[in-house]
Amino acid sequence: MHPTTVAIVAVLVGGALTALQGPTNARLAAAVNSPVNAALISFAVGTVALMIVAAVLQSRPDVAAARALPWTSWLGGLYGAVFVVAAAYAVPKLGVATTVTLMVAGQMLLSLVLDHFGFMGMPRQPVSPARIAGVMMLIGGVLLVRRG
Repeated sequence: MHPTTVAIVAVLVGGALTALQGPTNARLAAAVNSPVNAALISFAVGTVALMIVAAVLQSRPDVAAARALPWTSWLGGLYGAVFVVAAAYAVPKLGVATTVTLMVAGQMLLSLVLDHFGFMGMPRQPVSPARIAGVMMLIGGVLLVRRG
């Protein structure tokens, strides 16, 4: 299978599972009485799963390369933690569809800025009227889903 096709399928599956993550962690948050504790449990389960996959694939990190990275490269887990806590908190109040569409809108707004400046060495993709219109359509979608 072509690498671009694999990437598209992976992102679609990841996005679909994101829709499941909110209600799953919201239910867990209600049981443990805290979206933070739910996120902690969620990340613990994810860590164990990744350790198993890494062991099966015999994947070993390049420790020297990892140590050479700037400190900002280590913040991905923090972003994920905020995402999981926010979803666990918001889903019972806003519903799954509204929460996910708001998250996508937030991702797209920041993505435009990151692409425009080529953040962290990514290829630059300047902001254009078409890209802004696409994000505005997403925000319109959030409003439609919310009022639905």
